Amino acid sequence: MDTVIVTGGRGASGRWVVDRLREDHEVVVVDRDHPGFGAEGVEDVDFRAADLTDRGAVRELVASVDPDAVVHWGAIPALGRHPEGTVFENNAIAAYNVLTAAGEAGARIVQASSDGAYGFFFADEELLPDELPVTEAHPRRPEDGYGLSKVAAEEVAAGIARRHGVQVASIRPSWIQEPGVYPCRDSDYTENLDAGAGNYWSYVDARDVATQVHAALTAEFAPDGGHEAFNCVAADNALGDPLEELLERYYGEVPEAGPGVDDDGGAYSVAKAADLLDWTPEHSWRDAADEAVPRPELVRD
Repeated sequence: MDTVIVTGGRGASGRWVVDRLREDHEVVVVDRDHPGFGAEGVEDVDFRAADLTDRGAVRELVASVDPDAVVHWGAIPALGRHPEGTVFENNAIAAYNVLTAAGEAGARIVQASSDGAYGFFFADEELLPDELPVTEAHPRRPEDGYGLSKVAAEEVAAGIARRHGVQVASIRPSWIQEPGVYPCRDSDYTENLDAGAGNYWSYVDARDVATQVHAALTAEFAPDGGHEAFNCVAADNALGDPLEELLERYYGEVPEAGPGVDDDGGAYSVAKAADLLDWTPEHSWRDAADEAVPRPELVRD
């Protein structure tokens, strides 16, 4: 069985990634904190503790595990709780350290990027995309520390792929929701149009994120080495109204819409993931918002 390192695997979305990967791999979860001496992981899950901004510690840890693949999911996930410069430094340095060590090990790599790399959500002035749907080829224009850290991480990924000839995928989720806990369906969101305007009312279920990570590890989209980014969003928008009507109501205009923009669809295209990874989202708020699915536990009782 292959061994996969997952950084940030104890986090809210990371644990869904670990839970999916452990079905087919031995998973070593790397986080700043260890669950404790005597703590035993569930089947095919082990733990290590490391500061991902410590280059030497990361290189030593990855070399000692000698993984077949590395999923870099550990990062400060948004602005608001830390100084902006701290967010950038932590995320960019951690990505450099983890991806460099993974490349030196010859491991396949999947990392968490974000739709924040496009620069829409945290922009000082509200922005519309150049066109709909937003594909991975859309220009990345972030102004904030979080979005800039994701662009930096994607550029590191491309460099590692060139230098070491490994396959690297950058996953760009948009506001990850856990089944049964869907803040995009809370009344303060659904009744306030501007609450979701920054990412055009996009979201994605944590289980769909996990399956895209798995697909990116197993698909042969760059067997001789290369980096690709993939949007990771639900097929519909979080409000269930026609997307173009929502944009018109809030922004007063609608970008030029090409193929793939359906009535209540999302603003981001997932055609590239469907083509290269054979992945499409399976979950919608219509069912998942009230679905009773427990959050995965990674430590045995």
